[in-house]
Amino acid sequence: MSSRRSRSRQQSGVSRSTNNNITDDQITDLVSKLQQLIPEIRNSRSDKVSASKVLQETCNYIRNLHREVDDLSDRLSELLATTETDSAQAAIIRSLLM
Repeated sequence: MSSRRSRSRQQSGVSRSTNNNITDDQITDLVSKLQQLIPEIRNSRSDKVSASKVLQETCNYIRNLHREVDDLSDRLSELLATTETDSAQAAIIRSLLM
């Protein structure tokens, strides 16, 4: 935790333990787990990546996943529009869209 953040909490009289029950070690562990899930970070050559960078890349990754889902849904909808509504292929496409 940065000294600025620490000082700010001390001045305001709010400690980490009264705010929530998560420890710095738990945060470090969670950031490490996120780091292993994000391909851009996992495949990087550097072992040391800041928590800020991990969180930023995680947000970017989730945004990209949302875009991919939207694009795939659009493509499936277009495909569904070109198939017969009673066909087995249409039923599979409808199940993928739900």
